[in-house]
Amino acid sequence: QVQLVESGGGLVQPGGSLRLSCAASGFTFSSYAMGWFRQAPGNEREFIAAISWSGNTEYYADSVKGRFTISRSNAKNTVYLQMNSLKSEDTAVYYCNAAPYYSDYDPEIFNPLDAWGQGTLVTVSS
Repeated sequence: QVQLVESGGGLVQPGGSLRLSCAASGFTFSSYAMGWFRQAPGNEREFIAAISWSGNTEYYADSVKGRFTISRSNAKNTVYLQMNSLKSEDTAVYYCNAAPYYSDYDPEIFNPLDAWGQGTLVTVSS
């Protein structure tokens, strides 16, 4: 079955950086787009970044554009999220997911699988 295991979260000061990883299994990773979501306390889950199966197309929500970078290694079945210039409002649990259908022409549309990992907590605080 699909397994998504996020890691790399922690406590970081404002302006700092973190790199999240998501190890995926149970599906053909290289054929799926991958995305990152986050959920802050009391908020709905927010879609923040995606990358196509080839890595040629990336999408970022306005809230993270210019600060976060998504990347992937199809050899390692892993997707990454490099987070720089972190702000207190980035505090959340971060999740990854996969999408079997993803269009380069509508990169903001990402329909995730019905399978979520445990997430990794990022806390930005001084």
